[in-house]
Amino acid sequence: MPFTPFHLGPGLFIAMLFFPFIDVVVILVASVIIDIEPAYYLFVHGYAYHGFFHSYLGCSIVAIVLSIGMYPLRRFYLKVLDFFGLRQKTDLKKILVSSLIGTNFHVLLDQFLYPEMTPFYPISGNPLLGMFDITTIYSLCIFMFILGVPLYAIHLIRSKRR
Repeated sequence: MPFTPFHLGPGLFIAMLFFPFIDVVVILVASVIIDIEPAYYLFVHGYAYHGFFHSYLGCSIVAIVLSIGMYPLRRFYLKVLDFFGLRQKTDLKKILVSSLIGTNFHVLLDQFLYPEMTPFYPISGNPLLGMFDITTIYSLCIFMFILGVPLYAIHLIRSKRR
């Protein structure tokens, strides 16, 4: 799913379900950053390719690098999050866990759809390919977004009461 917002649905749902234990901004960024890889292939080579970073090893490396990059930015993005009524504290551990969840969940969802993926690199093959079709996966992402919105509203209501 190159540069698709569909992955934001699961990220939002997980963030709201486990708020404040999940860093909201980091999981949302982590949920979509993996698609830089197929977008690169699409724009440079003319086809979307899900390569190394669409493996659990590759996306975990991305999660670590993302965590290192997001940690110094936390003061800035927490102000933005506070603007949206989601005040939370974060630390490197929460950032890393959130990043790992976002990137790995992305790979899990894409694993059902793309034959070129080798999710367990260096082991070749994609054992979950075709178990669910694209409509089911996209519908799941949309459904998770729809569930995430009322969870967000609940957090807003609770924060207003405090």
